Amino acid sequence: MTDPAGQPLRLAFLGSPDFAVPVLQALRDAGHDVVCVYAQPARPAGRGKRERPTAVQAAAEAAGIEVRTPRTLRDAEAQAAFAALDLDAAVVVAYGLILPQAVLDAPRLGCINVHASLLPRWRGAAPIQRAIAAGDPETGVTIMQMDAGLDTGPMLLRRSVPIGPETTAAGLHDVLAALGAELILPALAGLAAGDLLPTPQPEDGVTYAKKLERDEGRLDFTRPAAELERLVRAFDPWPGAYFELGGERIKVLSATVLKVGRLANAPGTVLDHELTIACGADALRPTRVQRAGRGPVDTDAFLRGFAVAPGSVLG
Repeated sequence: MTDPAGQPLRLAFLGSPDFAVPVLQALRDAGHDVVCVYAQPARPAGRGKRERPTAVQAAAEAAGIEVRTPRTLRDAEAQAAFAALDLDAAVVVAYGLILPQAVLDAPRLGCINVHASLLPRWRGAAPIQRAIAAGDPETGVTIMQMDAGLDTGPMLLRRSVPIGPETTAAGLHDVLAALGAELILPALAGLAAGDLLPTPQPEDGVTYAKKLERDEGRLDFTRPAAELERLVRAFDPWPGAYFELGGERIKVLSATVLKVGRLANAPGTVLDHELTIACGADALRPTRVQRAGRGPVDTDAFLRGFAVAPGSVLG
């Protein structure tokens, strides 16, 4: 079966995490000839620190596709091996390596990127989380023809999705992964047929989604409660939002905002027996939490085994 909107193409696929797997599957289901997959090298993971291949490598190997895991594409040998694939196009989804100009120029139609934002907003590594944390009302997927810049290439297709008051990074990740898989097929078909012309990105509205750091999830209660509640959703599942209590890190999995204005209590003060916490503006009430090494629980169950007196100040 081939893509009804176009002829099958000879492709390479460059990607690493779970987010990229639906796009790879869509290309194969449409009948495109994915001759090689590039993924980040396997890295130690889990308690045993055993090397674990990326999700894309595992999916490609299960499908019998050749997988290459170079640590760089900057050397001449790696670039020659890529050029020798004689590609119509390369599809790139969250690969994790910078593509040098020789790689960008090798495929006949260039390198096509599936990016999880409405470019030029949220160029960079963590667009899903940054969009939620910033309170954006929408985000989406942009299919882009790559150039040497960081997500600066001209656009082929864009489609938006709303960000609601309960949207988490985990849920939005899955929605955008499916949307990217849907959009890549008409983008490739239109590009190959000459019907879809790349459009330069607007010069206004550029923002950068910097890489997430492990300790970004520490809740700073001097900030407004609404901002912290967005962080809880943005950092689900990683790096996770948390506060420290009694020398222990307590992860906040969900929370609600209480509109109480500016309080006389110092930020971080526990206001009641429901773990409502004073913030720089309004108050935050965690509704589901998790102690280290234990499973998630509703906050009332947590408080039955871990009493937190009103007036306590969280670090």
